[in-house]
Amino acid sequence: MKKLYVIVPMMLMLAACGGSDDADDQAADDAAAAPATTPAPATPAVSDAEIAHIAVTANMLDAEGGESAKGKAQNAEVKQFAQTMVTDHTAANKEANDLAQRIGLTPAENATSQQMKSDHERAKADLASKTGADFDRAYIGHEVTMHQNVLNALDQTLIPNAQNAELKALLQKIRPVVESHLQMAQQLQTKLGAQ
Repeated sequence: MKKLYVIVPMMLMLAACGGSDDADDQAADDAAAAPATTPAPATPAVSDAEIAHIAVTANMLDAEGGESAKGKAQNAEVKQFAQTMVTDHTAANKEANDLAQRIGLTPAENATSQQMKSDHERAKADLASKTGADFDRAYIGHEVTMHQNVLNALDQTLIPNAQNAELKALLQKIRPVVESHLQMAQQLQTKLGAQ
């Protein structure tokens, strides 16, 4: 998701290796003066099937994390937040799966969804060693990071690349929920840091 594809003007470097100096200077001047007509894409393009898998994976992992946190959290507000994650992300996943089935879209695993799973496993292992207030702070810290990453993915990759109108509409519908979860987690993080 954070990979950037950058186009390097290698032709200018190769042109400097041969030919007359005047022609080379003119070519370099022309290239430098010419406006860039095709900006390098900031994020790799993803297919609707990959977008669906990313969305389903994010929802599944956050619901799973919330389920675990409900039983382990000490703070009542953290427990409530965890329940909200279970409820909201389970509902979002049902909606995404129903849409995929209706439009005949089979979610396709990809580098982004694999990275999300890997990050989740690391966070889960880290959280397993924590208890009490330490667990609460670590869980909420993970939720802040995860929701910020999902929000960035929605804005920079998923919504812009979605080709199916219904899929794009669902992503746009889910975006404010993700943003709300991020704000809730940030507020809890501030409260827990003050304890």
